[in-house]
Amino acid sequence: MGTGSKICSLTPRQESAPPPPAPIVINKYSDERLRFIVKSMSERLELYKEKVTDQYASSPEISPPVSEYKHRAEQKKKEEQEKKKKEALMDPVLGNTIDPFTDRRYIAWLSLVTMAFNYNTWFLTARLCFPYHTESAMPYWFAMDTLADLIYLTDSIFFQARKQFVKGGDIIVNREVTKNNYRNSDRFLLDTISAMPFDLLYFQFGFKSIFRFNRLLKADTFFEFSDRLESIMTKAYIWRVIRTIGYLLFMLHINACLYYVASDYQGIGGTKWVYSGLGSAYLRCYYYAVRSLINIGGLNEPHTVFEITFQMTNFVVAVFVFSSLIGQMRDVIGAATAGQTYFRSSMDGTVDYMVNNHIPSLVQNRVRTWYTYTWDAQGMLDESELLDKMPLVMRTAIAVDINLTTFQKIDLFKGCDQQILVDMLLRLKSIVYLPGDFVVKKVSSNSYHIVT
Repeated sequence: MGTGSKICSLTPRQESAPPPPAPIVINKYSDERLRFIVKSMSERLELYKEKVTDQYASSPEISPPVSEYKHRAEQKKKEEQEKKKKEALMDPVLGNTIDPFTDRRYIAWLSLVTMAFNYNTWFLTARLCFPYHTESAMPYWFAMDTLADLIYLTDSIFFQARKQFVKGGDIIVNREVTKNNYRNSDRFLLDTISAMPFDLLYFQFGFKSIFRFNRLLKADTFFEFSDRLESIMTKAYIWRVIRTIGYLLFMLHINACLYYVASDYQGIGGTKWVYSGLGSAYLRCYYYAVRSLINIGGLNEPHTVFEITFQMTNFVVAVFVFSSLIGQMRDVIGAATAGQTYFRSSMDGTVDYMVNNHIPSLVQNRVRTWYTYTWDAQGMLDESELLDKMPLVMRTAIAVDINLTTFQKIDLFKGCDQQILVDMLLRLKSIVYLPGDFVVKKVSSNSYHIVT
């Protein structure tokens, strides 16, 4: 090769690569479903990535350790104390919101509003039908009406606008948001109508209670008070029985008012069926309502078409109303004694089983004693049935509060991991043993021990 020669390297022309072969699709529908599943799993992975990385996620597979739980509880307690200190510096009326489910002061206030509502419900109907608007009584009626109206206004302005509510799983405590939520609700409309001063029509038409019947639109307060009171009472069936009796008394009250109106239409003392005009008008008419609605009998026979029609309608309504109240009372008493009924049926079934199988009397007596002692000790046969309906976080909290102290006293569990302790706490069940029962059997290499 010479000195001045030039070597040229010729590269063959790059030809374009052939396209990849098309995927073989055996079943188009299956291929689309598989692609959809892969896409969904990818989206789910991105959605739960943050939750998976949390080692204390509240799921049945991963339970928070006891130490972490106690730390969170202490931290939450400190935050609540700081919150209470801040709220103490704020105005007690306008500065904070109200938890309608746990605040006992709000429930006490609802009881006052309920009293005002019942005053309007009972006395407005009585004043409308009976001649109780005398010159001497009018100042007292006006004073009581004014007091009830002030309670209504206070409830609408200072309490209902501060009630916390749940939105999207979060408890809203901001007062501006709670106020706007109340103003956009149907209850605000009813409260506004119930507070309208139609009493000013007194100056034009005279002192008549019919102008105050818009006050009866405050009925939601009564039902809210009833629900809140049941939630905090240990024996809620007592209030249910009282409420049912109140319904019965109010129906008798309405019937007494209608009877006096019918008597006034026919003419007081005009016939033997109407009110005679002697004694207390309300008590006499109420006595008639009791005998009529409860179908005691002994009533004067109606003679005119109006009297016969009124009495027949009264009997028909009485059958419907009284049977409904009797059924409601039966349901209340049945719900109150459901636990004891279950205990009795379980005990009777067990005793029948032992008798049919000729179990010795000694064993039968011990079984009866166990049933009775278990019921007296915890008021139920299996308390785990209640806890199974709760979320895992609540069951963990209850289990830690009840059984953690007992676990800490046992040397066997002192070296265990916190996760194991939590899992064991969730699986514990309360069982009552009688003296002499075999609880633990311990077997060693040299001996056999029975611990009772």
